[in-house]
Amino acid sequence: MRKRIKLLIEYDGTSYQGWQSQKSRRTVQDTLSERIGSITGETVTLTGASRTDAGVHALGQVAAFDTTSVLSPEKLRRAVNAKLPPDIRVRSAEVIGDSFHPRYDAVSKRYFYIIALERTPSAFIRNYAWHVRADIDLDAMRHAAAQLSGEHDFSSFRASGCGARTTTRIVHALEIATFNAIEFMTAPVKGPVIKITIEANAFLRHMVRNIVGTLVEVGRGKIPVEGISGILASQDRTMAGPTAPSHGLFLESVFY
Repeated sequence: MRKRIKLLIEYDGTSYQGWQSQKSRRTVQDTLSERIGSITGETVTLTGASRTDAGVHALGQVAAFDTTSVLSPEKLRRAVNAKLPPDIRVRSAEVIGDSFHPRYDAVSKRYFYIIALERTPSAFIRNYAWHVRADIDLDAMRHAAAQLSGEHDFSSFRASGCGARTTTRIVHALEIATFNAIEFMTAPVKGPVIKITIEANAFLRHMVRNIVGTLVEVGRGKIPVEGISGILASQDRTMAGPTAPSHGLFLESVFY
């Protein structure tokens, strides 16, 4: 009997060309699909909630696939993890209704982005934080972020090649926190570090990274705080700031 399995997945995206399957390129989706198929003996069609870019990490990616395997979800999870490379892990597996779709059924997604401000940042966070060598005005960044909350047309923060049918999105929360250190292997890694968390009903291509890049430009004094409303109104990508590097971005959670 065919059943649908829902997976909760985490991965370090450093060595992958993103989630989405690509010809002749190593992706998270292909790696998982191949390993699952080697266990079930089927050609697996794995659908993910978010098409994370090359270098982007995930703590809470959600995916689903159909199978006729008699293995229980837990046995399947353990078997898949035994075959996966160590930078991908399936945290949970469960049978879900046949109508469940990881992307279309999601009501919101939450990402966070890490920025390291230390002049010489730790070697251990090089793949997980954007090193910004500049003085940052956090109050200005927070005032700018407040203007991006709510429902807006985010065309100015959309990358070229985005296939979304509509550019209107609802940002439920956009928060900026600072830390003097972050924990790594039970030891503190010296800061200061900025964490930008953003939750929305959906995201356009590179939307989070373009928002982060713009907020950093505000913090550096390159874009005025009062200029954010004009950037939104312009619906012009060239008016916003640069795209932040992918390696500081994490998909934290998908909500249903």
